[in-house]
Amino acid sequence: MSNNHALFTRDTQAIFWNNNKKAIQRMLDYDYIIKREKPSIAAIVAPTSSAKFEKFFFGTEEVMIPIYRSTKEAVKNHPNADVLLNFASFRTAYDVTMDALNLDQFRVIMITAEGIPERHARLMNKKAREKGVLIIGPATVGAITPGAFKVANIGGTIENIVNSKLHRPGSCGLVTRSGGLFNELANIIARNADGIAEGVAIGGDRFVGSTFIDHMLRMEKNPQVKYMVLLGEVGGREEYKIIEAVKSGKITKPIIAWCIGTIAKYFSSGVQFGHAGASANADEETADAKNEAMRKAGIHVPKNFNELPHVIKGVYESLRGEGVIEPIQEPEVPPMPEDFAKAVAQGKVRRPRHFVCTISDDRGEEAVYAGVPISAVATPDTGYSIGDVITLLWFKKRYPRWATDFIETVIKTVADHGPAVSGAHNAKVTARAGKSVVESLVTGLLTIGPRFGGAIDGAAYYFKYAYDNKMSPKEFVNYMKKKGIPIPGIGHRIKSVRNPDKRVEGLKNYASKHFPATPLLAYALEVEKETTAKKENLILNVDGTIGILMVDMWRALGYSEKEIDEFIASGTLNAFFILGRSIGFIGHILDEKRLGMPMYRHPWDDILYKVDKAEEL
Repeated sequence: MSNNHALFTRDTQAIFWNNNKKAIQRMLDYDYIIKREKPSIAAIVAPTSSAKFEKFFFGTEEVMIPIYRSTKEAVKNHPNADVLLNFASFRTAYDVTMDALNLDQFRVIMITAEGIPERHARLMNKKAREKGVLIIGPATVGAITPGAFKVANIGGTIENIVNSKLHRPGSCGLVTRSGGLFNELANIIARNADGIAEGVAIGGDRFVGSTFIDHMLRMEKNPQVKYMVLLGEVGGREEYKIIEAVKSGKITKPIIAWCIGTIAKYFSSGVQFGHAGASANADEETADAKNEAMRKAGIHVPKNFNELPHVIKGVYESLRGEGVIEPIQEPEVPPMPEDFAKAVAQGKVRRPRHFVCTISDDRGEEAVYAGVPISAVATPDTGYSIGDVITLLWFKKRYPRWATDFIETVIKTVADHGPAVSGAHNAKVTARAGKSVVESLVTGLLTIGPRFGGAIDGAAYYFKYAYDNKMSPKEFVNYMKKKGIPIPGIGHRIKSVRNPDKRVEGLKNYASKHFPATPLLAYALEVEKETTAKKENLILNVDGTIGILMVDMWRALGYSEKEIDEFIASGTLNAFFILGRSIGFIGHILDEKRLGMPMYRHPWDDILYKVDKAEEL
């Protein structure tokens, strides 16, 4: 199975273009019964999907298959997937294939679409041959290397696959045009011989990417294939290439062949039989002529289709007698779990999970944080800090010490800002109403938003936007002015150029000493020169400094701009403020409890009352 001439191996993985859930599940069910170590589908490409993954069953367990918006993105993330299963419609299949050929990753491309225009098919096939890429199709159900990999729907149901011995390698190389007849032939070979080693349905369109001769020459070199079965059809001259290969000695293994469509001679005019290519345009293209020519070349050709099973059995038993084919030990086939709806009545079910967790796991003897046992994190001697725990659980990575120390600095910096700010005030009022720590904390946290704490997110977003778009500091200030939005992270009620915020100074000093680079901070300080020239208190404040340095940190850690933008959009920066400020809120709540303070009532003399008599309607 590991030889270079096998179409697929047990390690082959494909990228599946189009989220055809039923076809994908059939492939994964096949993987399960042949006991593959990893799923045959590495990724799905679905340009209109907003989902990041799709769940499928792998036996009774579930696996997550990632979804991408483009083939290029899928290729980047799955460099070992060298097969593209193109399930696009005939309108887009050509573009999908041409894009894939330009990526120089795929060894095999299968195309299911039927009726691709001739001009497109020719261009596609020409480019594929230049690139050394094997195209199966268009208008195909695919191919299979039993016991290793199968494409989508080929072989039919799992029951039919097992009955046709397609779950383990046999000795025959099978090549057909028709997908339906492929399944029938596979079953005939299983009943009269030991099954197939490799099978391909090349597709029914007139211009297919790979032909009979392409696959049979490869099978000639595949030591697992001991003999071949070819099912041709009326129309075309591809069978004559096989004849020439046999005569020239390029193919030496026994071939059993039959061309369907012998009934065509009974029609007075040309008739097309199903496939676009199944129409004889010359005497040599008739099924009878091709069958006779193959018979004369020494190929095993039965008198009619009904005799085909007897010929297969005869060739197989002859090769067994010569010792060319050895007995096959049948593998154990695991029972295939039934889907929920079908199995309820029998009490056999497989249930999809409603939650997905990728950061921690509590099912073993000890829970883990991003794969690290808690005991290896918790105590000081482990070398893990609070910052490490945050990066494990928030980002599924362990950051270097300078980054985790910065995160802890941020949390300590924002932990509290006195009792007068809205969050602390609400927490204190709720605590004095006799509520619990949890209830009091929640009321404080609920005030965090665009006016309280939200400047961190806003500063990161707008300063990054301006920097990425190469705005000068002056252009950025004017841009925000035109939008009518105060620059987030700029301005302080008390602090100014002459009275700097020591928290900001501490963060800047830390970054200058420990960060590999701080380009966004440097840009922000140039913006600060513009704003403070107008008013002394329009300084870069603590929220702005944190947001900007977080972007510099992530860039220094190697995150892509897309990932950083997702952090900002998802509220990750605000999460640091929430975490830090929770420390302060809890402190104020416990302070109220400790002091035993009564219910809070706002003083009358701090309220401007202006209550006119209600108008009568």
